[in-house]
Amino acid sequence: MKKLLALVLAMTMVMALVACGGNNDSQGSTPAQDQQQTEPNTPDTPEPAAGGGELTLWTYPIGDWGKEEKVKAITDAFTADTGIAVKVEYLAYADGDDKVNSAITAKSAPDLIMEGPERLVTNWGDKGYLVDLSDMFDDTDRGEINAAAMTACTHPNGSVYEYPLVVTAHCMAVNLDAFKEAGADQYLDLENHTWTTENFIKAVDALYAHFNAPVGAVFCKGQGGDQGTRALVNNLYGGTFATASHDQYTWDDPKNIQALEQLKSMPGIAFDASLEGGDEIKVFYQGILKMAFCWNIAQQLNPNQADTGAGLTASGEEIVFMGFPSESGKPALQGGIWGFGIFDNGDQAKIDNAKTFIKWMCDSEHTVDAVKTANYFAARSSAEGTDLSGIWADNEIMNQYQVLMPYLGDYYQVTKGWAGARTEWWTMLQKVGEGADIAETVATYAANANANAG
Repeated sequence: MKKLLALVLAMTMVMALVACGGNNDSQGSTPAQDQQQTEPNTPDTPEPAAGGGELTLWTYPIGDWGKEEKVKAITDAFTADTGIAVKVEYLAYADGDDKVNSAITAKSAPDLIMEGPERLVTNWGDKGYLVDLSDMFDDTDRGEINAAAMTACTHPNGSVYEYPLVVTAHCMAVNLDAFKEAGADQYLDLENHTWTTENFIKAVDALYAHFNAPVGAVFCKGQGGDQGTRALVNNLYGGTFATASHDQYTWDDPKNIQALEQLKSMPGIAFDASLEGGDEIKVFYQGILKMAFCWNIAQQLNPNQADTGAGLTASGEEIVFMGFPSESGKPALQGGIWGFGIFDNGDQAKIDNAKTFIKWMCDSEHTVDAVKTANYFAARSSAEGTDLSGIWADNEIMNQYQVLMPYLGDYYQVTKGWAGARTEWWTMLQKVGEGADIAETVATYAANANANAG
């Protein structure tokens, strides 16, 4: 199997699939460009309205918030409305954290930053570098914003270090044509895009019997796309990854051990240390694997990032997104949350302008445009009277994908020691794949994660 996968990977295009193949599972759908700045006073920039001031925004590649032409259009509109000019720098996940940390050390941090809670809340907010945004939320805001997002953006000390703009649900995908060929489509609830653990096991067995090769891979080369393997293991029998208070890792839960034992016993599932999430998608796209555990709306819209058709493999077979299998058929999906934080650079006028920017983008009539620029789903139901529920009514795939949003589960990426925990997780999967005792191995690596968190 590994030789075959290696051959396919050698022949396929080398292209980063950032939502699953990069260094952080909160990544958006498009790769970042090199550092660039949008100059606010170029000839094609509109004259600013009365007001004034200038802001710097650094953004990770969250959908089209990683594309200068898209961002310039919306920041120009903001400038025209408020008179506040915006300079933008585009970060890559490969070195973005280093650039931000260097800027903090040099006391030249940007005014605004766009990313997820694991950076804004657990990292820079926790260290005291960000402004508490609690005063931006009234009872109406808290009622309109997705509860999981609001919780994730709030530090245990009560401070809110991120104002959420968009959310999504990570999921898995299946090759529907292959399932039909093997008679395994009977195990899918295609209306709700869910299935049970029992039916997942039956489907894998049917696929393996038909194709005589592993049809799914627990990839564990590194952390890229590891949200998929975590969700697969946690959902199978209802295990958890961390405590609700996010102060300890719990993946030594007996239910997770049961899930790993089940997966390891299945000839249709390979534990493959030669693949990360992005690699798995490529092999799935080529038709070798019949299911992918690293998936989200970015892949569903364009699985190979080469414009050969949404929801199709390289040979034209239909790709269907699915929630992870669970005993009840109702999964708890890991989500992505992205929004804005404000660095406390000691300039109250800049902080006030940055709050104006956030309000304009996240809670106004302009929120529709800001959300659509991200290519994800609004983190709130309405914004100052603007109903956001039908924001993707004109896009069949995006509109259909919303069926998964009610299944968003705990955003445990804000648990302390997160970076180290991720390494312990995929290293543990490698050991399981090598045949180590599963209960002992899980206990060892979960303990390592908790030691790092302490």
